[in-house]
Amino acid sequence: MKCTEVLVRLKNPPQQVFDDPSNGAVNYFRFRLNPDVIISLGARVKEPGEAMKGHPVELVAHRHVRTAMAPYERLLGDAIDGDSALFTRDDCVEEAWRVLDPIIGDKVPVHKYKPGTWGPKEADALIAKAGGWNDPKVEPVVKGGQ
Repeated sequence: MKCTEVLVRLKNPPQQVFDDPSNGAVNYFRFRLNPDVIISLGARVKEPGEAMKGHPVELVAHRHVRTAMAPYERLLGDAIDGDSALFTRDDCVEEAWRVLDPIIGDKVPVHKYKPGTWGPKEADALIAKAGGWNDPKVEPVVKGGQ
């Protein structure tokens, strides 16, 4: 199987960062494209300590297509194994239905209001006990620092 690789070498910085000179461009991006995808970032980093000495490192992101699970494969496998970590508990599902069922069943009235307003007047009753909505007023901008 043929592998396609693209290497992008970055220019060296205008100033020498490390005390030891580098041999050529050491900062790069590498893209390898075949059934597996590999993306690498190579750079020189400072070694620990007071000396300004650098060494090359490479950060690699690798996706194995051949070993990747198909959609829902992990979920179904966990269900078969009895692992419920990816599933919602029954009481949470029941509570979600308790909250949503009146809305889905069209039992909650819909109140219309004009676009650009603070909403329908019926919404004021929701927050009345807490003192009502905070309606901030936009202060005019004073020009010239006055």
